[in-house]
Amino acid sequence: MSSSLEHKLDRIMARAEELRFMLSGTLSGDEFVKASKELSELTPVEEKISALRDAVKQTKEAEALLADPGMKELAEAELNELKQQLPDLEMAVRLALLPKDEADDRSGILEIRPAAGGDEAGLFAAELFSAYQKYAALQGWRFEVLNYDENELGGIKGAMAEITGKSVFARLKFESGVHRVQRVPATETQGRIHTSTITVAVLPEAEEVDVDINENDLRIDVYRASGAGGQHVNKTESAVRITHIPSGIVVAMQEERSQHKNRAKAMKILRSRLYEQQRHAADSSRAADRKSQVGTGDRSERIRTYNFPQGRVTDHRINLTLHKIDRVMLGEFDDIIDALIAEDQAARLAEQT
Repeated sequence: MSSSLEHKLDRIMARAEELRFMLSGTLSGDEFVKASKELSELTPVEEKISALRDAVKQTKEAEALLADPGMKELAEAELNELKQQLPDLEMAVRLALLPKDEADDRSGILEIRPAAGGDEAGLFAAELFSAYQKYAALQGWRFEVLNYDENELGGIKGAMAEITGKSVFARLKFESGVHRVQRVPATETQGRIHTSTITVAVLPEAEEVDVDINENDLRIDVYRASGAGGQHVNKTESAVRITHIPSGIVVAMQEERSQHKNRAKAMKILRSRLYEQQRHAADSSRAADRKSQVGTGDRSERIRTYNFPQGRVTDHRINLTLHKIDRVMLGEFDDIIDALIAEDQAARLAEQT
């Protein structure tokens, strides 16, 4: 390791000790909360640094024993094991030192809409929405449907869900973009393969403190909710449409029978969209310097193809193809997501060398 990296590790270890000393003293209120949060973020990094330094120390001790004939064989065996561990331990430290996306630990808002392909796009949008619901269950996350606008064929015009749990956004943020499906639709009589597309957006969930929304900037319309076929879900004006005039963002919500609940859900989505807009603005200068291979997260970017006749899923950003489309549609996204995260980490590590 370079001396500059060693110096950085020394500073982290010293800061962790300093925070423990401060927390054992007279800190109270906001200062105590702030110091506790900083220490909780540093502790995993500190543990990785300690593991690396312990392995380096053991390596030096084993090397010193090579000169002792009675200990040479044992020392060589220990050295071989340690030399296999050291690269992984150093990589773990380097990854822990990467700048963290502060939204990674947040819950997320998932939005899926059919794009090109008519009824088939709506059908696949519903299937992919269900696949993400299954993935959330496998992760132990809570999946709450915020809006589900179903059409007459069992597909959807659009759907949204709030996914609550640990590191939801970190694992789903690379899912934003255009997803393409290639298959023979159920309505196709001549067995021709059709290509359809849907858009997926994953937003980090925002708190009220994250975004300052002026009530005077909102136009709020209420109307009767309607379901598939134009039938009224109820006969009261419970549906809510909120327009944020400065940004032009429009959120409509009719899933609940209560106007109050629909408004609360719409505000939650509006807050998250504004928060993501702020994040993109803050990151624009950095994005101009680097575009990660896994993409920008823009919903207009084609990212993945689901080819049913060949049973494969291909992520175009990292040239990953898996021949297990049935498992993916049952919610087994981990192989794809892990590969995307690893690629992003590799790109960011390369920047620092």
